[in-house]
Amino acid sequence: MSRIITLAVLIVVLATSCVSKKKYVDLQSNYQSQLEQANLELGKCGESLNSYMNKLNTCEKENERLKGQLNTGTSTADAKDEQIKDLRRQVKNYEKQINQSATQVGDLTVLTQEANQNVKATLEQLERKDKYLNLLQAAKTKADSINLALAVNLKDVLKDGIADEDVDIKVDKTVVFINISDKMLFQSGSHRLSVKANAVLEKIAKIVVSRPELEVMVEGYTDNVPMRNSCILDNWDLSVKRSTSVVRALQDKHGVDPNKLIAAGRGEYNTLASNDTVEGKSMNRRTRIILLPKLDQFYDLLNPNNIPE
Repeated sequence: MSRIITLAVLIVVLATSCVSKKKYVDLQSNYQSQLEQANLELGKCGESLNSYMNKLNTCEKENERLKGQLNTGTSTADAKDEQIKDLRRQVKNYEKQINQSATQVGDLTVLTQEANQNVKATLEQLERKDKYLNLLQAAKTKADSINLALAVNLKDVLKDGIADEDVDIKVDKTVVFINISDKMLFQSGSHRLSVKANAVLEKIAKIVVSRPELEVMVEGYTDNVPMRNSCILDNWDLSVKRSTSVVRALQDKHGVDPNKLIAAGRGEYNTLASNDTVEGKSMNRRTRIILLPKLDQFYDLLNPNNIPE
């Protein structure tokens, strides 16, 4: 701008001075050239100014953008701080839960150990019970086999000379029953053994003597006809006297150990048939010989202390 002013002043001065036309033209040409140069430079300065103004605007926008990012970053940082605080609170809660869980696990471990011990003890008890049941089953199987063999032997021994209706042999649970009608052993109303009674008792005694593990119970039965005389008080008395007569014969005449013998009277009770008929009364008048295992051996089978290890 100072150059332009200077040139203008010089033009005025030259116009008023007494110079030659040639010099004036030269000066005018020279200054015209300088003016164009100055205008050119002025244009470049204007462009530079516009460029710097654009850069300034860009910088201001960038500054605003960065301020916005800074504000956003500050907000984000605050949010992150809150998240970190919340996470720390969650971590503390998790640590507390872990400690509680560890305590519970410890308690469960103790309970599990106790449960395992209880289960082990229960299994041991069940194993002992299984052994006991197996023992009883084996004993029952053995007893059943022995009783079956015993019944077969008795039927084979007693079949000769004795009618089937006079002697009935049965296996019931753990015992063998021999029901003998009264006409095979006694006279009517008497407790004295008949002659043919000894033949029957002798055959039975042979079996009994060969089985030391057995006991022998002899039961006397009557019908419901009242019995009373100088020797007999009633049917109870008659049934007992008949059973003791059989027991004495087994001991004295046939060598059966008296320690194995039991005498019992059942009177007119525990009937096999109705006493309203002749046939029923005949069935009820009987002597029953029961072959059974000795009671002490039987109770030994029921004793858990006898379970084999």
